[in-house]
Amino acid sequence: MDDMTTPPQKEHQWLDQLLGEWTNTGECDMGNGEPPMTSSGTESVRSMGGLWVVCEGKGEMPGGGPCEMLMTLGYDTAKKCFVGSWAGSMMSGMFVYRGQLDASGKVLTLDTEGPSFTGDGSTAQYQDVITIKSANERQLHSQTLQPDGTWKRFMTATYRRV
Repeated sequence: MDDMTTPPQKEHQWLDQLLGEWTNTGECDMGNGEPPMTSSGTESVRSMGGLWVVCEGKGEMPGGGPCEMLMTLGYDTAKKCFVGSWAGSMMSGMFVYRGQLDASGKVLTLDTEGPSFTGDGSTAQYQDVITIKSANERQLHSQTLQPDGTWKRFMTATYRRV
């Protein structure tokens, strides 16, 4: 079906910066004045038809234990925004993304909703923010919307190309 074929746009090409093999180290704020937990892992990112990237991560959860993560990212030309998903072996829910690049072209902010940290079954608003530092380094940080309208960062990971 030729009418279903979408040629890659500049936004799809932006995602190509993520392709390759990466190592990562991270810190997660455990709250309650406890010291941050550290984690490390690897990520393999491949292209799917030049329109999507598939990021497959493996590592240690903060506090110990193996985990796997799968992120998909693309650009929806009809909705004019980045879209994607994130799932991890440590939880049964999936995060669905909608996002935009900042004016610098270096920061992709992905908005999503998921279970709140309160554990009471409510949901919260989150952002996963990917910042391109150089061709061989990027950062991912996660933050959650606070009742006062500010964002509180709770996880930061640095990815370095292998």
